[in-house]
Amino acid sequence: MENRFPGGSWPVMLTPFTEDNKIDYDGLKELVDWYIKNGVSGMFAVCQSSEMFYLSLEERVKYAAKTVEFAAGRVPVIASGHVSDKIEDQITELNEIAKTGVDAVILITNRLAKEDEDDSVWIENCKKILENMDPNVPLGFYECPHPYKRLLTPETISWCASTGRFYFLKDTCCDIAQIRKKLEVIEGSNLKLYNANTTTLLESMREGAAGFCGVMDNFHPQLYTWLCEHYKEEKAKEVSDFLTIASLIERQYYPVNAKYHLSELEGLHVTLNSRTKDKSGLTETFKEEVRDLNELTKRVEQKIVR
Repeated sequence: MENRFPGGSWPVMLTPFTEDNKIDYDGLKELVDWYIKNGVSGMFAVCQSSEMFYLSLEERVKYAAKTVEFAAGRVPVIASGHVSDKIEDQITELNEIAKTGVDAVILITNRLAKEDEDDSVWIENCKKILENMDPNVPLGFYECPHPYKRLLTPETISWCASTGRFYFLKDTCCDIAQIRKKLEVIEGSNLKLYNANTTTLLESMREGAAGFCGVMDNFHPQLYTWLCEHYKEEKAKEVSDFLTIASLIERQYYPVNAKYHLSELEGLHVTLNSRTKDKSGLTETFKEEVRDLNELTKRVEQKIVR
């Protein structure tokens, strides 16, 4: 099967919650429309930014299905959602996600082996998953940092690419030398690399990465869309420099600060509620920093992008 997933900017989607902390599907529909309005190439649902480790299987499945429904074919939707420890339970979770109609099911690399287990264990568990999933379902990988970050080695990536089953790699190594090695290994295969790290994004695009898939698409996806389309241009460096510094806001109080941005500055009807952080931790100083970032974003758009 040919890889038809477009390059460009892919947000890791947030989960809007109601005041009583249930998934807000009206808010989710607004969020999907906002991403698409800002030019994203696709959307990654049921990921760490979606707080998937804090969602029940029923919620993960419904979230994926609703995202597919709301996207309505305008952009592809991929989703993960296997959070269990046992491979057998993960297979059940992954097959339930596959039934939602997502365009690809994404495997979390740290779920396939314990932190102290080597790649031979990882590959054997991956084989079990492949044997128990529909071979027509496109697959991908996400090097999720929680509960521990397991980066794929070039050797493991080479094996994955050789199966012909994998199409999407969300890379979180944040190291251009490692990214280059991964790009060399997947060259000519169906597997495409999407960089989650802003600092290395521009150089990785020039080296052959397909695009961006990361947190900051929840603040200014339009700038990442522009950079992924214009990375060969001279002024791309100036945009990249701004985005690199702007990305430090993730370390402030994410995902609550992103929900504040969407609610207060983008006009989406979403609460600040999160299952991973108490919204009261978003201080007035933090809010001011988010507002200042938004003003700087507008200036970059006016000066460089438009």
